[in-house]
Amino acid sequence: MSTSTKRCYYETLEVERDADEGKLKSSFRKLAMKFHPDRNPGDETSEVKFKELNEAYEVLKDKDKRAAYDRYGHAAFEQGGGGGAGFGAGFASSFSDIFEDLFGMAGQRGRGGRERGADLRYNMEITLEEAFGGKTAQIEIPVSVTCEACSGIGAKAGTKPKTCSTCGGAGRVRQSQGFFTLERTCPGCQGRGQMIEDACPSCSGQGRVIRERNLSVNIPPGVEDGTRIRLAGEGEAGVRGGPPGDLYIFLSLAQHQFFQRDGADLHCRVPISMVTAALGGEFEVPTIEKSKAKVKVPAGTQSNRRFRIASKGMPVLRSRQMGDMYVQVVVETPQNLTKKQQELLAEFEKLSSGNTQPESEGFFAKVKDFFGNRAS
Repeated sequence: MSTSTKRCYYETLEVERDADEGKLKSSFRKLAMKFHPDRNPGDETSEVKFKELNEAYEVLKDKDKRAAYDRYGHAAFEQGGGGGAGFGAGFASSFSDIFEDLFGMAGQRGRGGRERGADLRYNMEITLEEAFGGKTAQIEIPVSVTCEACSGIGAKAGTKPKTCSTCGGAGRVRQSQGFFTLERTCPGCQGRGQMIEDACPSCSGQGRVIRERNLSVNIPPGVEDGTRIRLAGEGEAGVRGGPPGDLYIFLSLAQHQFFQRDGADLHCRVPISMVTAALGGEFEVPTIEKSKAKVKVPAGTQSNRRFRIASKGMPVLRSRQMGDMYVQVVVETPQNLTKKQQELLAEFEKLSSGNTQPESEGFFAKVKDFFGNRAS
């Protein structure tokens, strides 16, 4: 293809000229998966586009080549100028991550079938008090552990796994696909490189068995809902001697009868009588540390007013700082009044004025002016 008929590399990868490395790679991966010959068997157009994508990415991913291309265009790579035409030495590095996405080649197996064990998740609910003070919890979980009968190799005692005849122990096989060679996980041994003829009866050749395991989990003070604790090496055992996975403890906080949490701060709502709100007074509230705190209510307190009690909230995780506690008072309207109480309140209403109820007086004055203006 001559330089005059070649498409712009940026157009080929569908990116702007100022695209950074991340955008280049992302677009390349998406388009390579779309036009891969295995996904478009017999489609020559896809094969050509796939080749163009490789050529464009080989140039633009290299800072020096990209600078030369930006200055001279395709002419920069003519006559042995180091262009990206064809599938050169950079082909494997360019497409290794694409092949892993397409064909699942990014496994964690090693030579001899060693495979890292899976990570495990354990959901644990704790109380707000436990999140405040921290705790050491004991948990029991079913996990895969290395089979003692075969020491994790999966073969019956006295026997050994044999090298896979399909891949020769490599765990991968190569297959020609048109103009390039594709490497895949061996279908015979599933990438382990070995075959077991006489499986261990205790683990059926898996090298692992299920056991109940008791673990101690340290929960530090200040953990929040959704906090994740990692226990390295406490996940499933690896396959045939591979390293174990990890165990992740996901914490959730149970609903509390008094408090709602917001970060390190605690909030609670306390109903007070109309008389206390009007004349003033005080009351006690419990704290998360199981003590009591006094709240003084000044005369004329309105509903929903908040009072702050410093340093009576939750500890900040891995810090000496403490959050605050906020008490919101809600003025309770009297109900089920006796006749005497009704008479007293009616008398109080007669004696009330704009001074005793300024907000109400001001609102209805505005309403009166509003309708007066409309009438005029």
